[in-house]
Amino acid sequence: MEAELKTGRTDPALALDVKRAQAATMLERLLSTVLTNAGVSASALFVVGVSREFGLPAIAWFLAVIASLILRVAMASILKRWETIDHSPQAALDAMTVGALLSGIAWACLPLSLPGFEAIGRDGALYLMMLGIATGAVLMGVGYSPISLAFALPPHASVILSFAFSGSPGSWLLALNVVALAIILIRSSRMSQAIFVGNVLGKLQATALADSLSSANGDILRANYRLKVLASCDPLTGLANRAAFNAALSTCIAEARQQEEQLALLILDLDRFKSINDTLGHSAGDTLLIEVSERLRSAVDGKGTIARLGGDEFAVIVGGPDAAGRSRRLAEALLERGRQPVMLDKQPTVVGTSIGIAVFPDHADTAEDLFVSADMALYRAKDGGRRQWREFEPAFRSQADRQHQIEQELADALAEGGVEAWFQPQIDLCSGKITGFEALVRWHHPYLGPISPPEIVAAAQAANLADRLTATVAEAACRLLNRLPGLGLPQATVSINVSPREFGLYSVTDVLDCITEAHLIDPSLFEIEITEEAILDTLVAGEQLKRIERSGYKLAVDDFGAGHSSLAYLISLKVDRLKLDRRFVAGIHRSRQNQEIVGALVGLGRALSMDVVVEGVESEEEAAVLRTLGCGVAQGYFFGRPMPAERLPGWIESRRALAQRRDVA
Repeated sequence: MEAELKTGRTDPALALDVKRAQAATMLERLLSTVLTNAGVSASALFVVGVSREFGLPAIAWFLAVIASLILRVAMASILKRWETIDHSPQAALDAMTVGALLSGIAWACLPLSLPGFEAIGRDGALYLMMLGIATGAVLMGVGYSPISLAFALPPHASVILSFAFSGSPGSWLLALNVVALAIILIRSSRMSQAIFVGNVLGKLQATALADSLSSANGDILRANYRLKVLASCDPLTGLANRAAFNAALSTCIAEARQQEEQLALLILDLDRFKSINDTLGHSAGDTLLIEVSERLRSAVDGKGTIARLGGDEFAVIVGGPDAAGRSRRLAEALLERGRQPVMLDKQPTVVGTSIGIAVFPDHADTAEDLFVSADMALYRAKDGGRRQWREFEPAFRSQADRQHQIEQELADALAEGGVEAWFQPQIDLCSGKITGFEALVRWHHPYLGPISPPEIVAAAQAANLADRLTATVAEAACRLLNRLPGLGLPQATVSINVSPREFGLYSVTDVLDCITEAHLIDPSLFEIEITEEAILDTLVAGEQLKRIERSGYKLAVDDFGAGHSSLAYLISLKVDRLKLDRRFVAGIHRSRQNQEIVGALVGLGRALSMDVVVEGVESEEEAAVLRTLGCGVAQGYFFGRPMPAERLPGWIESRRALAQRRDVA
């Protein structure tokens, strides 16, 4: 072990700690060593006085020994005061070695200081004392052999030389015995030091191992804590993840059941998040998610559990008294915050939020059923136009079952022709001529009966069949366009409706281009109707609307006036027609306000060089007022209901016959 320290094979820090232990041990034993030395030197002086008279040489020798001892004590005091052992243990050991050597030399001078010293005779007892104190120094100097040997070897050398030059019979034999004793003491001292160093190293290594194990245990505990946090925390937003949410929801329901209180669950979904990821990149999507999570924290204000369930879906658990009322107020606050723009790619972007609410125990009595109920309410909020909240209603379950069945059977219906397009005519109010037709999707289910167009569209989007549905309607529209010249309507247009949500699902233009080219259709006779939501949603629809324009299709804004269209967008997209929302038409002959609104919108259309089409005309009175207001084209039950393509020729003939009778009259 000592060899390792000398060769540097031991860790330097560990070797330094061993040196500190050696220095501390030798310094601790120094006082007892000095006192023993002083006592033995006094005894030696007494022996000299008994065997011969006290003389100046003997007293001088004694004073020299005492002076060396005082020097060693003073040196020890300095080492302690300067804390040399801590910062330089080898220097402390060297200093104590020098002190021991001075004391050893002083003892070695004893035979030389007494005149007429008799090695074998009256002074032989002094030899015994010199060898005894040297041997005792070795025994007491366990820990660092250079100190004990620095003291012990000078007296031994003095005794050996005295015996060798005494000239007495047998002195050489005695000298050899003392040499053998010295060799034994040297080996014993070194072995004692090796044992001491080994013990110290073992203790230090054990302590280091214990510290290492403690540190490793701490690292493991910290790692386990981090794993626990990661297992229950969403790394992007810092909110609880789905696993933590599931556990929290079950716990909260158990507590609410025990305390007989309500518990509300809100499920939130961001509108058009996928399109933001696709158009601006995932970094913009991450920025949006982080901002939404901060808004959630601010709105909830520590009075609920917030979780990110995955993607753009979040959840909030609200417990305590009046949980239902608080959840509704929270939903309103979240919708209001959702109307505030978020800076994405250096431009302000408004991302709406849809929210579904379910309440325990009113709507469900288990965590799973409560989540399903809130999810149904969320679906209704999204289906109702988004950017709103809906609370669960029992009817949602039967509606969900119905919608699920529609989704499951839509693919077969599309393949087998069960889903078809019916057409509603559009009439010029002044001339009464037919100007075009609007294609409307129809599906008469064998068990569920008529399926409404919104249900069909929602099912197609949910089942990833939106492109096939659009293709089915577009195919029917193209077939009608090819028949219209033979029916005397070569310039009549046919329009189809495209939901703005479809722009984020597939390339509408690619689908339409493929179909119209196959049927050799003039794109100017093919019209695409979109809602105002698509006009505003430039991140999603902007590029596709531009492609529709470049392909030569006509573009109409459906239900104009129901939203908040931007005139700048209308102009930049070169919209061809504005279709006024039917709410302005109903009872217009009795409503001065509606007349003023329609008149203003007609004036806007003229200013923008856009045709205006009025929907929902159901009476002669409404048609007459619209005609006086300058409306150009109208459609509604008054002119003709939606009908399958095979009935159109008969209706067209009857319409012409009616016009001829009016002309004759």
